[in-house]
Amino acid sequence: MHRDLPATSSVVPFHVGGPVMSLSALPERPGVSAWRAQVAAGADPVAMADAARVRAWAAAQTDLGRPVWIHLCDDAAWQRQIDRLGERLQSCPTRAEALQRFPLLGVPFAVKDNMDIAGAPTTAACPAFERLAPEHATVVQRLLDAGALWVGKTNLDQFATGLVGTRSPYGRPASVFDATRISGGSSSGSAVAVASGLVAFALGTDTAGSGRVPAGLNGLVGLKPTPGRVSTAGVLPACRSVDCVSIFAHSVDDAAHVLSVLEGPDARDAYSLFSPGRAALPARPRLGVPRQAVFHGDAGYASAWPDALARAETLGAELVELDFTPLFDVAALLYDGPWVAERHAVLQALMERNPQALDATVLKVVSKAVGMTATDAFRAQYRLRELQATLAGLWQQVDALLVPTTTGHPTFDEIDADPVGVNARMGTYTNFVNLLGWCALALPSGFTDRGLPFGVTLIGPGGADAALARWGQRWMAADPAASAAPGSEPAAPKLPGPDATVRSLLRWPATEPTLALAVVGAHLSGLPLNGQLVERGAHLVQATRTAPLYRLYALPGTTPPKPGLQRVAEGGAAIEVEVWAMPQAAVGSFLALIPAPLGLGSLQLADGTPVHGFLCEAHALAQAHDITAHGGWRAYLASLGSASAGSTSPAT
Repeated sequence: MHRDLPATSSVVPFHVGGPVMSLSALPERPGVSAWRAQVAAGADPVAMADAARVRAWAAAQTDLGRPVWIHLCDDAAWQRQIDRLGERLQSCPTRAEALQRFPLLGVPFAVKDNMDIAGAPTTAACPAFERLAPEHATVVQRLLDAGALWVGKTNLDQFATGLVGTRSPYGRPASVFDATRISGGSSSGSAVAVASGLVAFALGTDTAGSGRVPAGLNGLVGLKPTPGRVSTAGVLPACRSVDCVSIFAHSVDDAAHVLSVLEGPDARDAYSLFSPGRAALPARPRLGVPRQAVFHGDAGYASAWPDALARAETLGAELVELDFTPLFDVAALLYDGPWVAERHAVLQALMERNPQALDATVLKVVSKAVGMTATDAFRAQYRLRELQATLAGLWQQVDALLVPTTTGHPTFDEIDADPVGVNARMGTYTNFVNLLGWCALALPSGFTDRGLPFGVTLIGPGGADAALARWGQRWMAADPAASAAPGSEPAAPKLPGPDATVRSLLRWPATEPTLALAVVGAHLSGLPLNGQLVERGAHLVQATRTAPLYRLYALPGTTPPKPGLQRVAEGGAAIEVEVWAMPQAAVGSFLALIPAPLGLGSLQLADGTPVHGFLCEAHALAQAHDITAHGGWRAYLASLGSASAGSTSPAT
């Protein structure tokens, strides 16, 4: 085993020649936001990093902490990282510049032990499979280039096969909230390392839910990107065609910041497909939810789910009940179909040479591939295409899905009694996502009446990673106490969310380029033509006013009724508008819908910002009624008491 743990009497030394920091000086749970804020405020990142490493090594000597790790960074490798951190600090005249150049400056992280770190062993939780990595996985290299420091490699369900976290010879991590219950898997050690405050964030992998289920069982955010958005080069495949690298973090802001570092095309990865999507969901998104949610066990999930739905509605979401049968049919293909042969492709040689080296349950799962044929594989591909066609209209019905992250929180005894059946139930709401090329974001959602964490997951179409994260920010902000069990002190309390100053230091994942478009009339939220914006993926940025340079007119004979806006040299007023961000790729089709005498031109907002927006040809205003005094189209419609007004409440 590659624990490399020091003797109890010999804690790993601090950075040679550096200052010694008391462990109590570090945040209880050192999230990325808090870490960067402390560095920006003048704290020494070298001393902080050394103290964080000592904490991780000390935890690894305890019964609860030992199963988290497979390999910890040794003294020589750590010293090289610390030396590099010192060089980076010296190369930047200010902390602000250092944090700008190195967005993860000194931040400690962990990776699941199916990812390569040059010079360190990769085992995938199978000692017989161990090999020394010749180079870093792309994701590790990008984190190190951004200034982060690796602390160790974490435990997992062997070969990333499982959602329970119990299929490893290196031990069985427990949930930080209940030592009798599983941590979830397969990224078990990564989730517990973050939830225990041993690292600021950690990487997992997610093929069937391994980056989401452990997040839900440990009160964390689990970000699973769109397949292909983050490179898997240097990551031991589970199902290579659908594998994703995932992120465990304390907040949506932290996870999004790390994703901004990891994402991007990679020539080393044949499955790399970086295509950023929309920036945000609509202000009042339509969220598809299961018509009848399924739960198992005694964790109290069934009573926590209605509270989560109510919270979504409080945030303005419209809940749309859906039949999830086609999604469950997709999910069945992952383990019951020939995709399990992808796992066999990785393990075939070891299974033939030394099958006893594999965990018994993992061997049973992967051995199903032996009897499958190429014919089975093509039939399954045909079936997947049929299901994709059935689901083609889903994203016209809803903007995202909202599901329980998993169906319950089993005890170790329950897993031991039925390791395959319990594992299968855990993936009810996760197994279908990657086969469909979608993205997902697991979020904490308070606690059950048993004092256990409950989690929900947002699921969106491919490329919607940033949009889910934006709504995830709203979800977290709506209940900052969601991570504290009612009536008790949680096992590992979370840091508060980052304030505006800290958030301004963070980066955000890439989104498709957009055009800022000011609308003044029938395209306003809730009015008849607003759907032309929404169906093109536009999202509301702000409700504001123009500079006092315009006059507004009610155009005669238009259906639906529309106003005309004209810039004037004198006598102008500030007119109410909404600014929407429209994907540039959709602007052409939108322009084709605009009838004369309207068109798009340049508008100036109240703060002086220039944007594109609706203007009217001057000749059409000769017979139009001047309604400038109303200050906007909504107010004018309200003054008429017209049925054509639709919803006249202002957008938020």
